[in-house]
Amino acid sequence: MGNLVYYFLPTVLLLALIRKYRESKWGKCTNNVQLNGKTAIVTGANSGIGYEIAKELAARKAQVILACRTLDKAKQACVSIKTDQINATLIPMELDLGCLKSIEKFAENIKSKHHEIHLLINNAGVSYPNNRRLETSDNFEIHFGVNYLGHFFLTNLLLDNLAKASSKTAKSRVVVLASSLHERGNIRLDDLNSIQTAHQSNLYANSKLANIYFASEFAQRAKDRNVNVYACCPGWVYTNLFRHTLSWYHFFLVAPVAFFFMRSAKQGAQTPLFCATEPELENESGLLYRDCKHYNSKVIFYDNVSTKLWMETENMINKTSRK
Repeated sequence: MGNLVYYFLPTVLLLALIRKYRESKWGKCTNNVQLNGKTAIVTGANSGIGYEIAKELAARKAQVILACRTLDKAKQACVSIKTDQINATLIPMELDLGCLKSIEKFAENIKSKHHEIHLLINNAGVSYPNNRRLETSDNFEIHFGVNYLGHFFLTNLLLDNLAKASSKTAKSRVVVLASSLHERGNIRLDDLNSIQTAHQSNLYANSKLANIYFASEFAQRAKDRNVNVYACCPGWVYTNLFRHTLSWYHFFLVAPVAFFFMRSAKQGAQTPLFCATEPELENESGLLYRDCKHYNSKVIFYDNVSTKLWMETENMINKTSRK
């Protein structure tokens, strides 16, 4: 027993120190910028990273609209946040990013009640196994439809509201949640809906690569309207995002690695919060961040792909809306 304690305690201490060292490298949003009088929208705010972002923005005195797939989930998140922040200004709203009509209805409600939007956090996302191709209610491949196209449509519908909230000294901001997995993605302009290539690529990674292209292109198009956009990778975060792709035995296999590399939802929220609030980013737009600093992707981005992806996405939305 004595020998066991002799070896066990130092081992636990060493592992804890390694974990702390890893955490110190992840970056933390350290500014104390207050958001009094500002309105923020956070998609997928009922759980995980989105919930932590909404909670922190509310703590900074912003009026936060929690845009969730069901109104019940949004209301539950509001109740949970208010247990810690009684005076938080929270607005629960329904938004199904897999349905263009739901996005249009949400945007109409926003325009009728909130003329200025200072922050739009495009956080919501889904992840499913690649061995089956799932679709949204509008017949888009689900990763492409929810993670990318839904946010593309939402952001463009709210551009006027974002522009109204902007000034040359305080620009409104759009934060697009991406992932370092985008480096495994591929943009097939001839098959964006992955009808032919669903089983030949990482559909989740494809959608995150599309998000980064979107952020880059939107930055150029919104420049004259004083709207900034930032793409960011939150790191490998423990949330329910991958609940559809992991089996019970994966948790035992992944646990040792996860101990050193997996972040909590609050830790994963740091870079998105940094992009949403950091004053030093006021004159930057269209870039990618991780660990609260610029991230140099291994991907070579092409302007012509960015432009063509934008045009093809608009065409897909227009064709679906006319049905």
